[in-house]
Amino acid sequence: MAYAGTTLEEWVPRTRVGRLVKEGKIATIDEIFRQNLPILEPEIVDILLPGLEHEVIDVKIVQKMTDAGRVTKFRAVVVVGNRDGYVGLGKGKARQFRFAIEKATRNAKLNIVPIRRGCGSWECTCGEPHSVPFTVRGKSGSVEVILKPAPKGTGLVAGDVAKKVLTLAGIKDVWTMTKGETRTSYNFARATYLALRNTYKFVTPLDWLRT
Repeated sequence: MAYAGTTLEEWVPRTRVGRLVKEGKIATIDEIFRQNLPILEPEIVDILLPGLEHEVIDVKIVQKMTDAGRVTKFRAVVVVGNRDGYVGLGKGKARQFRFAIEKATRNAKLNIVPIRRGCGSWECTCGEPHSVPFTVRGKSGSVEVILKPAPKGTGLVAGDVAKKVLTLAGIKDVWTMTKGETRTSYNFARATYLALRNTYKFVTPLDWLRT
C-alpha cells in the first residue's frame, strides 16, 4: 500500500529499522521482534509481510465541539493480519471516510504483533497450530475476553467482531468467554487482540526445544 502518494520503491525510510529493511539487512519480520526493535513506519510491514489482509470492523460518525462550531468526523476501526500468526489493530479519525480507513489501517500495521498458536486442548492431540496453546485473557474498557484452546473442528465460538480478529490472526478453533459491554466494537476487538498478544508472555517447553 502506498502512503502520501508514494510507492514502496519511492519510499525513503526515516528510521534505522526502516533503512535496514530497505537495504535488505533485515529480511523477515521475526528478526524485528526477536531483537525487540520498534516498527515506526507501516512500509516496513508492507515489505516484510506482503500478503497482509485488512478488514474494517466498525465505522462511526463522531462529533466534537470547537470554537468554530461542531466538527464531524469518521472514526474507523481496522484489523490487519496474514492468517498465519500476525495480527494488528488500529483506529483512525478523519473528515473523509476513505482517509479514516487509511489512517486506521496504517495504525493497525504499526501495532502488528506475533501470535503463538498451538494445540492446547486436552481433547485434541494433533499437534498442529490451529488454536491457542493455553488460556489467555485480554481486557479493554469494560470488555474482558478469555480465549480457551479448542479441539480441531470446533471452529470459532466467538462474537462476530472477535471472529474477524481471530481469523486474520490464523486461529481456526477456539472457545471464548466475554464479559462487559461487547456492543462497543473497538473495546471488544482490542480485548481479543490483547488476549492474542498475551500468548507471547509465556514460554512453553516446546519453545525451549526450538531454541
